[in-house]
Amino acid sequence: MPIKGVLFDFSGTLFRIESVRSWLAAACAARGVSVDEADFDRYARELEAACALPGGPGPQRVPEALAEDWASRDESAHRHRAAYTGLARQVALPDPGLYDALYERHRTPEAWCPYPDAAEVLGALAGSGVRIGVVSNIGWDLRPVFRAHGLDAFVDAYVLSFEHGIQKPDAQLFHTACTLLGQHPTDVVMVGDDRHADAGAAALGCEVRFVEHAPLAERPYGLRELGLVNEVA
Repeated sequence: MPIKGVLFDFSGTLFRIESVRSWLAAACAARGVSVDEADFDRYARELEAACALPGGPGPQRVPEALAEDWASRDESAHRHRAAYTGLARQVALPDPGLYDALYERHRTPEAWCPYPDAAEVLGALAGSGVRIGVVSNIGWDLRPVFRAHGLDAFVDAYVLSFEHGIQKPDAQLFHTACTLLGQHPTDVVMVGDDRHADAGAAALGCEVRFVEHAPLAERPYGLRELGLVNEVA
């Protein structure tokens, strides 16, 4: 069957979050906080160890006080903020305002960069008449990130977990996306990097293809190599 629609995950699939050091430096600048190099290095290491950067690796063990918010973090904006600022608060930063500043920084377009082949693949699919959706487990509106990086014009529908109160792998999110695209799930491919969350689309009959959640330089052609463009050309 020809591909009529493609659903894409956001973080780790189409976009990559900045490094912990860049994230911390931007938050410090926003707050007017100056720290010496040794302290900055220590804060960055500790934030990375706490897995406090949204879009980065998740923690292997979640503090008990955060367990409830973490488990449902992508179902609401409040829980998402509470979970990630809670992880960051495990690190004793020099300014208490930095925890919120860090959270706000990760929601900005400047904190994200598209993978090198994202525009090429999205543009080719859209140009061939394929309907495109973004299905993301997230606690905030990512549409401004797509607009700022010039990718919004390729996207026909966004289905964001916090706007629906459910998170992947719940098949309802994928069903909603297929409905918005006007396509039957068996004509739609889901592309993601999480073999648990994104695999939920298979319950509807979608084909699921995976890319590696890797740094930009290590995955320049991961989307292109899925062969989607060749199948609709």
